[in-house]
Amino acid sequence: MGKSLVLTEKPSVGRDIAKLLGCNQKGNGCFIGSRYIVTWALGHLVTLADPEAYGEKYKQWRLEDLPMLPKDMELVVIKETSKQYAAVKQLLRQPDVEELIIATDAGREGELVARWIIGKAGWKKPIKRLWISSQTDKAIREGFNNLKPGKAYESLYAAAECRAQADWYVGLNVTRALTCKYNAQLSAGRVQTPTLALVVEREKEIQNFIPKGYWTINARVQGFSLSWQDKSNGQNRMFDQKKAEQLVQKLRRHKGQVAEIKKEAKKEQPPQAYDLTELQRDANRKYGFSAKQTSSIMQQLYEQHKLVTYPRTDSRYLSEDIVPTLPERLKTIAVGPYSELARRVLRTKITPTKRLVDNSKVTDHHAIIPTEQTVFLNKLSPEEAKIYDLIVRRFIAVLSPAFEYEQTTVKVEIQGELFTAKGKIVKQKGWRSVYEGREAADEEADHEEQEQNLPDLQPKQTLEVLDLKLLPGKTKPPKRYTEATLLSAMEHPGQRVNDEALRETLEKTSGLGTPATRADIIEKLFSSFYMERNGKEIVPTSKGIQLIGLVPSELKSPELTAKWEQQLSEISKGREDRQRFIQGIKSYATQLVSEVSGSGQTYRHDNMTRAKCPECGKFLLQVKGKRGEMLVCQDRECGYRQGLSVQSNARCPQCHKKMKLQGEGEHKIFTCACGYREKLSAFNKRREQEGSKGSYNKREVNHYLQKQEKDAPLNTALADALAKLNLPK
Repeated sequence: MGKSLVLTEKPSVGRDIAKLLGCNQKGNGCFIGSRYIVTWALGHLVTLADPEAYGEKYKQWRLEDLPMLPKDMELVVIKETSKQYAAVKQLLRQPDVEELIIATDAGREGELVARWIIGKAGWKKPIKRLWISSQTDKAIREGFNNLKPGKAYESLYAAAECRAQADWYVGLNVTRALTCKYNAQLSAGRVQTPTLALVVEREKEIQNFIPKGYWTINARVQGFSLSWQDKSNGQNRMFDQKKAEQLVQKLRRHKGQVAEIKKEAKKEQPPQAYDLTELQRDANRKYGFSAKQTSSIMQQLYEQHKLVTYPRTDSRYLSEDIVPTLPERLKTIAVGPYSELARRVLRTKITPTKRLVDNSKVTDHHAIIPTEQTVFLNKLSPEEAKIYDLIVRRFIAVLSPAFEYEQTTVKVEIQGELFTAKGKIVKQKGWRSVYEGREAADEEADHEEQEQNLPDLQPKQTLEVLDLKLLPGKTKPPKRYTEATLLSAMEHPGQRVNDEALRETLEKTSGLGTPATRADIIEKLFSSFYMERNGKEIVPTSKGIQLIGLVPSELKSPELTAKWEQQLSEISKGREDRQRFIQGIKSYATQLVSEVSGSGQTYRHDNMTRAKCPECGKFLLQVKGKRGEMLVCQDRECGYRQGLSVQSNARCPQCHKKMKLQGEGEHKIFTCACGYREKLSAFNKRREQEGSKGSYNKREVNHYLQKQEKDAPLNTALADALAKLNLPK
């Protein structure tokens, strides 16, 4: 009897599936059983070939050789993971293997991972598909009992491959055109460029913003305060100081009279369940985690601990088949700080509404929720515990009743002028009890009129005005993006699109990027020095601002993504011809190259130092890297880098902020923004005397001592091509 070969996306998933299928014999890159062989990829093992594969002329970057439009795109094995590819290929060619079960991540990219391996290896036998949303034993068993035919996912594969090829044609051609035209390390792409444009446009809004003074009037009466409100438009700000001062003088020494008391019963529904972007946003806002860090932690919780469902989802809803499992999930998480909260929900009848359960709003995967896997909180790292806490509390919250309260609005007249105050009486804490003593994860309070406890008042009651104040203020510019708010802007970029149909497409799809790729896109913009972190704020660099001025205008807008997603969606459903889509992309790439090469603009390095590169003699650029400052050669072909400082985890003994480690050899020194300085040798001696192991991150210091080897690039054709950039002499 022949065997079934199961192809998973990662070794950890492969081990779990092998264990369930009884594949206990260890082979070369696989586990072998009597009926199944389980093997794995390491993410992508195969990718699109670099331009150099299509001709000698592409080994040099020259403007006259563009655009690059190969008729048929070639697949190549990724060098770093070629050993595992060889193992998978050997298994695919075994005579006793009669069918292949694709068990990579259930989504467009997961389909591409498997199909490119299959295509490169030349597999021609039957294919089946495992499609599951969590990695629990129960979910895997159910999935294997309901395997789908591989043909059902061929259109999804076609859409995935079209997206990859389109990014190649547009990204690599525009990147080479920009780099050759301006003799600088510049890159552009369908998602990367409009994301950077968001940050640059926000910075311009801030720089062009002119603060405007305004005044508000506050009246203090017995037990509470009132704010003046313009009867004509409901505004509480006055932009004419003289008028405001005259009004205060007019109202002084006059009593107020209660004109209206309005009481309303209000309900605040629970927040929706998490998708990955919303979770990344909250983790950044509450804990300062980067989107990439949250993604990595989620993969651990999903693959290693098996405590949460599939993380890279863009849905905030559950499908109806999940509803019967909700009580079991609640029982599983009823431990530690969640015990009473979960049992409180279990004591009532669980009746999910359309805000949580809606089949029409679940595509590949449902929202992120806890699994039925037994949880041991003490086995989680502090970072894992924080992310798990967010997920569990949100899960309990969405199953809890609404927050109910009575809102009282009081209107008081003083000499014909209107003053208001608001108060709230809680009737039922509902879902907010889940976050008692802490801020609700989705709550960002920024109210001008604060709610307060109001005394019992009667209509026409006279109030003694104890104090009347004129409070000055200034209008504020829009806030800079943080990773949290940038993720939201990437998810919902429709406000920058005028076409209603395209705007609707962006809202229906995942916006700019996908939950799985947004974190990498943001990190790439940092590592390319197009933007940098200033605390939690994101600030564009001069390089980033100049780039947005140089790229073709259409590439800066989310409209391109919307147009592609419309067509890719139709391709995935078998309703659109993939060849027609690719031909359109080739024409577009030609147009973009023409626009760049015909531009009369210039690019200037304004971060250039007077220090010369020891290898090629060109002036070095000073940039902020992921972990500190460094000098890099402006010539990408040279690639020289020298660390200047690294942000360590060592805390300043005076102000307790994190210090930088800078200097060379015996002159390494910790410095702090408060002015504190301490030699590394003295720091180590002091820590030894204190009997501590040291609070700084040794790995970070070692990275610095090795002159901060550059971060590994993303495994994409664009990143690989940039690493091989070869400017003309």
